Amino acid sequence: MQQDKYSLGRALRPFSFSVALITCLVGIVSASQQPGFSYSAAVLIILAALLLQAGVNLINDHADLQRLSSTLARGRVVRNFRLGLVCFLLAAVIGIYLISYAGLGLLLLLLVGLAGALGYTVEPVNFKRRGLAVILVFWLMGVLMVCGSYYILAGEVNWPLFWRSIPVSLISSLLLLANEIRDVDSDRAAGINTLTVRIGITRARTLYLLLLLSVVLVTSLLWITGVIGGIWWLASVPLIWLLYKQQQEVQGRASLPPASGRFFMLFGLLYCLSL
Repeated sequence: MQQDKYSLGRALRPFSFSVALITCLVGIVSASQQPGFSYSAAVLIILAALLLQAGVNLINDHADLQRLSSTLARGRVVRNFRLGLVCFLLAAVIGIYLISYAGLGLLLLLLVGLAGALGYTVEPVNFKRRGLAVILVFWLMGVLMVCGSYYILAGEVNWPLFWRSIPVSLISSLLLLANEIRDVDSDRAAGINTLTVRIGITRARTLYLLLLLSVVLVTSLLWITGVIGGIWWLASVPLIWLLYKQQQEVQGRASLPPASGRFFMLFGLLYCLSL
């Protein structure tokens, strides 16, 4: 039913919390050998990131409001949007403390992140409707999260860190694409022109596979060039075939986002061990 899509549990998209957790962990682990490393700051970073992820997820469907005919569905979208703003507010409170800890350079990163989060689905920007959400998530929930976490703890960013952020940023985009593939029929019916709606399900499946293969290729290059030191991440590679088979099947599309989230969690933890 239409309103089920906007239930709180589905709007939160719990499978996507692996994005916030893993991207922050990459930055935290990379900074863990720096002098003065703060474990309390690291915990606050993860908490703020989870709140930001929840906020992004909860406001994600706000652009659908004008197209909904069901009063119950409209009420759920409004409720979710308000809860999303509360999550942003709580993340901002933690952010203010972290700014006092890390300096004003963090303020710029937070403002960029907040602008991107709101622009994701709020008019008149609405990157989701324009088919640009997959690209935005790469930078917002990938590169920016890794570099921001590292900056708070180390007081700087560098090129090796940027390259380390690429694999998890690619999977961040892949996870969003999995969500679009699952919802392609309902999004098309509602006039929501996501990237998958624009390019079609066949090309979206091809892009999904290319993103999976890019993760392996980029991570291999990082290991060969010495940017990362371990190969623990290889243990997650066999799951790629299972994900590929699942997204090729119509009945498998419904469970593709949580399956992609589990792959992200496994790959991410093993990737952190490989840094």
